[in-house]
Amino acid sequence: MRLGVLDVGSNTVHLLVVDAHPGARPLPAHSHKAELRLAQLLDDRGAIGPDGVERLVGTVRGALEAAEDKGVEDLLPFATSAVREATNADEVLARVKDETGVELRVLTGAEEARLTFLAARRWFGWSAGKLLVLDIGGGSLEIAYGMDEEPDAAVSLPLGAGRLTAGWLPGDPADPADVKALRRHVRAQIARTVGEFSRFGAPDHVVATSKTFKQLARLAGAARSTDGLYVQRELKRRSLEDWVPRLASMTETERSELPGVSEGRAGQLLAGALVAEGAMDLFGVETLEICPWALREGVILRHLDQMPPHS
Repeated sequence: MRLGVLDVGSNTVHLLVVDAHPGARPLPAHSHKAELRLAQLLDDRGAIGPDGVERLVGTVRGALEAAEDKGVEDLLPFATSAVREATNADEVLARVKDETGVELRVLTGAEEARLTFLAARRWFGWSAGKLLVLDIGGGSLEIAYGMDEEPDAAVSLPLGAGRLTAGWLPGDPADPADVKALRRHVRAQIARTVGEFSRFGAPDHVVATSKTFKQLARLAGAARSTDGLYVQRELKRRSLEDWVPRLASMTETERSELPGVSEGRAGQLLAGALVAEGAMDLFGVETLEICPWALREGVILRHLDQMPPHS
């Protein structure tokens, strides 16, 4: 069957169309993406303003048309931290439903972490042992740990690259004092959660998902995305520590010219790198592996798991 997952994230609205059946690997058939940056469209009250709501409705409508064009039978629409934390979330969700017919399911941070963990577990398999999974989005950082498909511990922290850039790094290039303050803030937030995970013992395998980690790995010498899904891509903490001061000294334009860095994400890359470096350092991770699957695939896999078997 042809499934569509519509992910209203803090940076982008992404429709992923896959051909999927229970017990089979979902095969990507189409991808439709629009940069919206909802995390940066919040007003002083923490609400998504009229312009942001208008753009969101239009983007969802466009994604819905693309899903219909591609023959999607079942659409799984969800929203993450930007909508979850907007003070006018109910109003925004009602407006999207009234104008497009799409009822967005708002995932909690813990659900995000658990579904991303499920995707990583299925990708790497049981032989990977105990997994520690890190995911940096536009609005939040998810951390999950476990040896099964359901993690033993899962947390979501308000440390997304878009959110932190908007709130902490106004300059271009960033002011060194702002970078220092953000670094301190990030590490204090992550450090509070380390004990929750360390009682389970060291992971056998550390995995990262998300655009931010993919771009950082690419900077550190990992294979390009065009080299295919199955090429192993790693990020070493030592390489990341070398890159952070370089990224901090660059303007957004200079960052956008780096290999693998998209223009839309260049502004957020420094904040994302500070979060990645803080997480790797505080969790004692020397090397992590990039997982091609993340939250969208987790949503699809969970949906397939819950489908009744064919009689």
